[in-house]
Amino acid sequence: MAHQPFALRELGSSGVTVPALGLGCAPLGNLYRAVPEEQARQVVRTAFATGARYFDTAPHYGVGLSEERLGRALRGLDRSAYTLSTKVGRRLRPTAPGEPGAVAGEGFVDTPARTRVRDFSRDGIRATLDASLERLGVDAVDIVYLHDVEEHLPEVYATGFPALAELRAQKVVRAIGFGMNHSDVLARLVAELDVDVVLCAGRWTLLERTAFDDLLPVCARRGTSVVVGGVYNSGLLADPTPGAPYNYAPAPPQLLHRARQLASVCAEFEVPLMAAALRFPFGHPGVASAVVGAATPEEAAQNATLFARDIPDELWHTLVARGLLDPDLPLPLAAPGARP
Repeated sequence: MAHQPFALRELGSSGVTVPALGLGCAPLGNLYRAVPEEQARQVVRTAFATGARYFDTAPHYGVGLSEERLGRALRGLDRSAYTLSTKVGRRLRPTAPGEPGAVAGEGFVDTPARTRVRDFSRDGIRATLDASLERLGVDAVDIVYLHDVEEHLPEVYATGFPALAELRAQKVVRAIGFGMNHSDVLARLVAELDVDVVLCAGRWTLLERTAFDDLLPVCARRGTSVVVGGVYNSGLLADPTPGAPYNYAPAPPQLLHRARQLASVCAEFEVPLMAAALRFPFGHPGVASAVVGAATPEEAAQNATLFARDIPDELWHTLVARGLLDPDLPLPLAAPGARP
């Protein structure tokens, strides 16, 4: 593929760098639909070929299936040529015989016979990471996030984050942080703890400014980098048609209307709405990378094509002029010869 490599940015002062575009690997764990093994491998190889060489996974994704498939797909590739993150906070254990409903749920289908157990203990976090390394087939990952901890903050402060900080001090991992879709909780954690990076899903998009108001200022003050996920708000900014999802439920009518208005302005400039949605978060200098999922190699290739799309500054100014973006928001304006 003829795509140029994406610009690399350092996460905090960790020394870990990520390309501006990464691959979110939840679909490899059969999120909502089963993905054949070879197709999963081709997704990863296509992303690697485009230069989107940051791969983000988690034990939660398909109860380990995403990590296993990602590991098999990366086998034989130069480990120094890509950046890898996984998550802790959900330890996996085999499903007990006859245990009802333990395999099912949380959006993933056709998954292994394992059960998720919340575990923020020091030993639990180390065991979770060790199991992830085994599934991934690597000696180390670059980044570890504490995953979806908004309802478990006492355990995070008592044992979870100290355990991660210890792993960083021992150079077992190089960068640590938190991943969730609650930007207010992320803001508190960044303000109070020594965090290299956060993965914030769905709160800094063409439709949502929440993270701009609470999280991004704290990250700027603390020197914490931001990886954005959920740039399409669960699909509403990918295909704003009736019934489109937003936050994993049908979009409210007013948001659907606004998404359709955004799409209409983008069409005036012959820019796909998805390209604008993917580029928008980079208006803020604290954003280091966007991780975008793909269930097919075609989608992985499309992510790179959309990201490389030239977007005229006038598009952003028009969105502001028509009240579709607030005038105080930073815009991803082009610099001569620059790429996000």
